[in-house]
Amino acid sequence: MSGSSGPLPYSMRDVDAAGATTSPATVPSRLKALATNRAKYQCGKFTVGKFLSLLMVFGLIYLLLHKSPDGFVSGRVHDKEVQKKHVWKAPNIRTLWRKPPRLPPRLPPNEIYKNNSLLQQSPPSEWASRQKKVKEAFEHAWSGYRNYAMGYDELMPLSHRGVDGLGGLGATVIDSLDTAIIMGADDVVSEASKWIEDNLTKRISEKGQVNLFETTIRVLGGLLSAYHLSGGDHAGSNDSGIPITYKRANPERLLEVSKDLADRLLLAFTSSPTAVPLSDVVLRDRTAHAAPDGLSSTSEASTLQLEFNYLSRISGDPKYETEAMKVLEHIRTLPTVEGLVPIYISPHSGQFSGENIRLGSRGDSYYEYLLKVWVQQEERRDSNLKYLFEMYTKAMKGVKHLLVRKTVPNGLVFVGELPYGQNGGFSPKMDHLVCFLPGTLALGATKGVTKKKALENNLLTDEDIENLQLAEDLAKTCVEMYFVTSTGLAPEIAYFHIEGNSEVGPDGGNKSSKYINDIIIKPLDRHNLLRPETVESLFVLYRITEDPKYREWGWQIFQSFEKYTKVDSGGYTSLDDVTSLPPHKRDKMETFFLGETLKYLYLLFDDSNTLPLDKYVFNTEAHPLPIMRAAERTSHSV
Repeated sequence: MSGSSGPLPYSMRDVDAAGATTSPATVPSRLKALATNRAKYQCGKFTVGKFLSLLMVFGLIYLLLHKSPDGFVSGRVHDKEVQKKHVWKAPNIRTLWRKPPRLPPRLPPNEIYKNNSLLQQSPPSEWASRQKKVKEAFEHAWSGYRNYAMGYDELMPLSHRGVDGLGGLGATVIDSLDTAIIMGADDVVSEASKWIEDNLTKRISEKGQVNLFETTIRVLGGLLSAYHLSGGDHAGSNDSGIPITYKRANPERLLEVSKDLADRLLLAFTSSPTAVPLSDVVLRDRTAHAAPDGLSSTSEASTLQLEFNYLSRISGDPKYETEAMKVLEHIRTLPTVEGLVPIYISPHSGQFSGENIRLGSRGDSYYEYLLKVWVQQEERRDSNLKYLFEMYTKAMKGVKHLLVRKTVPNGLVFVGELPYGQNGGFSPKMDHLVCFLPGTLALGATKGVTKKKALENNLLTDEDIENLQLAEDLAKTCVEMYFVTSTGLAPEIAYFHIEGNSEVGPDGGNKSSKYINDIIIKPLDRHNLLRPETVESLFVLYRITEDPKYREWGWQIFQSFEKYTKVDSGGYTSLDDVTSLPPHKRDKMETFFLGETLKYLYLLFDDSNTLPLDKYVFNTEAHPLPIMRAAERTSHSV
C-alpha cells in the first residue's frame, strides 16, 4: 500500500491560497522552495487538494488490482505461507457488486443432514423424478409377471415361468393391485382387476391348502385395501390423497370375493379347540388343520386382526372381528418375559411352546399388531382396547432391557435374540425382518403425527422420546447392513461383534465401510429376498421426523436393487450372495417386492398427504387400511 504511506509535506492549515506558509521564521526559505516547485503542486487550476484526491483514487485502484485470488469476501487463503503471515487481502470489486445466488449451494449428503432447511428449499422435481423411477420399476416387475407368470403366485424371472407357493390364488396379482392404484399405474390396475373378476372366485372354490397367515395378509389384506382405495368405503375414503383421476377397481366385486375367502379362512378359528387358530385351511373342502408339528407361529396366529376387523366394519357382520380378536384377548392372559413371548404357540393347549424369544421370523409381527390394532380402532383406544397398547409398551421395555446391545468397535445399536429364554445365552443375531421395528417404534411414539407437531403439542412422554431415538438408531443399523456389503443390499441375517462374545465370521465385502468389523455375514445368511422391512421403516421415520437422510438412504437402496436384481426381460430376482460381485441370482421374485418394497419406496419419495399415518394403518404386507373412527360406522352388504 505504498501509494498512500507516509505523511504529506504540509497540512492544509499550514499553506494559504497561494501556496505560502504563515510561519514568519521560515518564510524566506519556503518561498524559494515553493517558487521552485510550484509546477508540482499546481498546473493551471490543478491544486494540492485535487492532487491528494487523485492520489487516493490511484491508491484504491491499486488495491483492487492487487487482490488475493480468493477475494475479500471468502476470507480463505490457499497459500499456507501467506496464511501464517496473516496477510490482509483486498476485496474484488466484482465480488462486491455480484448478486447473491438464487439457490443455496449443493452440499454432499452429510452436510445436507446437518442442515435440513437446505433440502427443503430445493425444488421437488428431484424427488418427483426418483418417485417416477420407482413407478417404472414397478411396471417393469409387473411386465415380467404378466408375460411369464400371470395367474401364478410368483414369477421366476430368469427361467420365465410362474410358480405356486402360496396356495395358487394368484398372490402377486392381488398383492400388486393397491400399489398400482396408489402409483396411478392404470394399465396394471385394469389387468389385475380383470383377472380378479374373471378368476379369483373360482380359484378360491377349487384350490386346496393355504396358510392362514400368508393368505390373510397378502390376499385378504390386498383385496380389502383395494376395496377402500377404489371408493368402496365412502366414509373416509377421500383421506388417501390419491388423485381421483387414477383408475380404480370394482369395489363391490372386491368385497364379495373378500367375504367368500374370509368365510373359509374362519374355519381355522372355529375348528380350533382354543382361541389360537389352526395354521392351515383347505379352501375347497372348508376344513382346517394344524401344522405337522402341531404348533403355530406366534406371529402368524396374532397377525390377523387388522384385516378381519376392517371386514366386519365394511360388511356389517361382527363375526370376523370377534374370532380374530379372541387370539389377542387370550394371549393377554399368558405369562410373558417382561412382555416378550416365545415364537411358538399351540392351538391345542393354547400355551406358548419353547423358550425361544426373538423379533425376527415367527415373532416379529406379533409386536407390530399389538400397536397397530390399537391404532386402527381409534374410538376404542382408551376403553376395551387399552390393554393392547399396555402390552406393546411393556414389550418394548423388555426389548430395551433384554435384547438391545451395541457393537464393537463402532457402537451400532441392534436387537439380538434369546434362543434359550431369559436364563439362556444372548445371541448377537438379527434378521432383516427385525428392521420393521424402527418404523413401529416411531409410530408408537407419535401415533402417526410428525415429531415436530407432537413436541409442539406436548404429546410425547420421556419414554416416547427414548423410543423414537431407539428407532433412529436401529434404522441406522439396518441401513448399514446394506452399505456394508459389496452389492449395497442387505443379507437375510446378520451377526454383530459385541464385547465378550466370540462370534466370528466373514464380513460384507465392502472394505470402505466404517462398520466392516462390526457386522458378520455367515455364508448361509448372505441371500437377499427383495425384502421391504428397512425401506418400510425409512418411510415411517421420514414421515415422522422429516429428516431427509431417510430419503437419501432409501434412494441408495433402490439404486442397488436396480443395479443387481433387475432382469432385462422383466421382473426382479432374489440374490444368493450379496457379498460377492457379480452376485449369483436366485430366480424368484417374491410378491412382497411389488406389494411392499416398491410401494414403501414410492411413498418415501411422495408427498406426505398421500396415505397420512394419522389416518391409515398399514398391515404387515403394506396394505393400507383406514383408521376406523366412531363416526364412520357403516354397513355394506353384498
